[in-house]
Amino acid sequence: LKSRKCAFSFSWYFLMLKSDGQDLHLKNLLILTVATKQTEGFQRFRRSAQFFNYKVQVLGLDEEWQGGDDENPAGGGQKVRLLKSALKQYADKEDLVILFIDSYDVLFASGPAELLKKFKQAKSKVVFSAENYIYPDRKLEAKYPQVRDGKRFLGSGGFIGYAPNLKKLVEEWKGHDDDSDQLFYTNVFLDPEKRVDQHVIGPSGCHVNDVLMKRALTLGVDAKNLPCPVMHNMANCLLQLQLNYLGNYIPQIWTFETGCTVCDEGLRSLTGFKDEALPMILIGIFIEQPTPFLSQFFLRLRNLHYPKQRIQLFIHNHEQHHLKQVDSFVKKHGKEYLAVKVIGPDDEVENAEARNLGMDLCRKDPDCDYYFSLDAEIVLKNTETLRILIEQNKLVIAPLVSRHEKLWSNFWGALSPDGYYARSEDYVDVVQRRRVGLWNVPYISSVYLVKAKALRLELDQGDLFRNGKLDADMAFCHNVRNQGVFMYLTNRHEFGHILSLENYQTTHLHNDLWQIFSNPEDWREKYIHENYTAALKGKLVEMPCPDVYWFPIFTDTACDELVEEMEHYGQWSTGDNTDSRIQGGYENVPTIDIHMNQIGFEREWYKFLLDYIAPITEKLYPGYYTKTQFELAFVVRYKPDEQPSLMPHHDASTFTINIALNRVGIDYEGGGCRFLRYNCSIRAPRKGWTLMHPGRLTHYHEGLPTTKGTRYIAVSFLDP
Repeated sequence: LKSRKCAFSFSWYFLMLKSDGQDLHLKNLLILTVATKQTEGFQRFRRSAQFFNYKVQVLGLDEEWQGGDDENPAGGGQKVRLLKSALKQYADKEDLVILFIDSYDVLFASGPAELLKKFKQAKSKVVFSAENYIYPDRKLEAKYPQVRDGKRFLGSGGFIGYAPNLKKLVEEWKGHDDDSDQLFYTNVFLDPEKRVDQHVIGPSGCHVNDVLMKRALTLGVDAKNLPCPVMHNMANCLLQLQLNYLGNYIPQIWTFETGCTVCDEGLRSLTGFKDEALPMILIGIFIEQPTPFLSQFFLRLRNLHYPKQRIQLFIHNHEQHHLKQVDSFVKKHGKEYLAVKVIGPDDEVENAEARNLGMDLCRKDPDCDYYFSLDAEIVLKNTETLRILIEQNKLVIAPLVSRHEKLWSNFWGALSPDGYYARSEDYVDVVQRRRVGLWNVPYISSVYLVKAKALRLELDQGDLFRNGKLDADMAFCHNVRNQGVFMYLTNRHEFGHILSLENYQTTHLHNDLWQIFSNPEDWREKYIHENYTAALKGKLVEMPCPDVYWFPIFTDTACDELVEEMEHYGQWSTGDNTDSRIQGGYENVPTIDIHMNQIGFEREWYKFLLDYIAPITEKLYPGYYTKTQFELAFVVRYKPDEQPSLMPHHDASTFTINIALNRVGIDYEGGGCRFLRYNCSIRAPRKGWTLMHPGRLTHYHEGLPTTKGTRYIAVSFLDP
């Protein structure tokens, strides 16, 4: 049923009725619905009907839908034709109440007894659902009766009445299948002569006009919906979604599918499966723009808790900048996987085409069970992600990821009338995991799992990522919605986050070093020592000399990349003070060095000092509060044939940090630092550990000779 009220047009009709548990006059109630395809929306409708013991007759099943499409969204006439035909057999059943309702976007929330009770309270022979907006002919708005409050306009997605009255209502239908059903019913409702001829008058619903109610046959609009609704129309009504509908529990209203009998098919546990019995997954990896921390992305990919021999990889790399990283990963680890296919920047395949190709590889492979689409900016930290998503047993499902401490995420909770983003009332709660569950949403992106059987059936068209001028991800979601396939989002677990790409520079050798502002969590993971937190708590802080503290600060990667960045820049000073006036300060004893501002790293270095050095300083030197201001911050190089050592001197600082950037005994021999006042030496600096000591008066010190190799240290004179 591809009418304008398909599963994601958001004309949602909920029967919000509190059941008293008694089967009153159930034999006198029949549900009629039209469904040409057994979509997920229809299956959900049917499960809810079975749960509440409704008798449902489905019209048009397996019939080709001719009632409208994207180009003719009004449509729906086919539903009237099918209803008119079906009502012939019930024409003489005066006590039979029939509810005609859409099925793709409907849930039952209570039982037949309460439905009949509320219908009879309306005191109308026929009651239509009501909407906030007039459709499809806005010129008819002036003809509508006014209502004191509630919704004013007729909606054709659900109406209830006695069988003979419904038969009389539709007997004049002579339209085509793609004509508008809603316009037909609206014209009946608004035409005084037809109302008189057919004894059809209104409006009524919860606001019954006492004069008009004296007629023998009344047709009304269920205008107010609450507090006495027969049908609750949620179209364009997001502010009402949190209401407690007369005590009924509707799981998070329109977006949520819980693990209850009504709403969920149940989980498919992978526990106990042998590796060779697990579903085969094709992972589509998309690098569409320069992306930081790509090496960490591939590391997390390898760490996913899923057998690699049940995984195929399809990699689309659009960026020449990342060519070496992709080639390195494939060369080192490609053979671990069942198969790997790479499309590189020289292949000139654009985003939408590449995504279509990835899905098509799975669609055409009879052994492929799932397709997992993963963009490179997704930081997928949960190693169980694949198993978790498979166990949800949905055709299309995404794990929730968002930007760190931001509301930007990989899903939308609602759509605007033109099909773009709209804020749903529960969006913030879902993103921040104040509401946890499985959510039926209109848009997902960046990371999601698709069942291969859906790609071969409902989503068998080969161009899912194109639709007019829409972006590839919006086109995909639009096309999935049009096929009646539900997209789900789960936030039952924490999965990871989304990188910020806006300020990513590609002009350096190791561009990730500059990401401390844009992606601080990922910067910390890559560059800050795993034991830094322990040091912050005082557990790994050593004092090898009086008031000299020693603790871990950098990972090996941070040390290596900083050294390589300096060597890549290459303009080392000559060791006199003319080269040392880089930042407005002087080195008391000049060194062979490169300053942070020479490589454009001064701002980032200050952020590092403020975030990671200052907190420890304030713990180790109680009562002193630093702003980590500096005039001198640089990397020093010691070589036996260049500058092997440094004469005794005071630093122009309140305190100094000195970070060892390579490993003694492997990269060099000798080196270290001697504090003359205390006759105390540190001769084996640990890579990634920093010495922190007072400057000026007390800690007169010298650099011990490097006898072999090259030694690198990062030095900062703080609070000069």
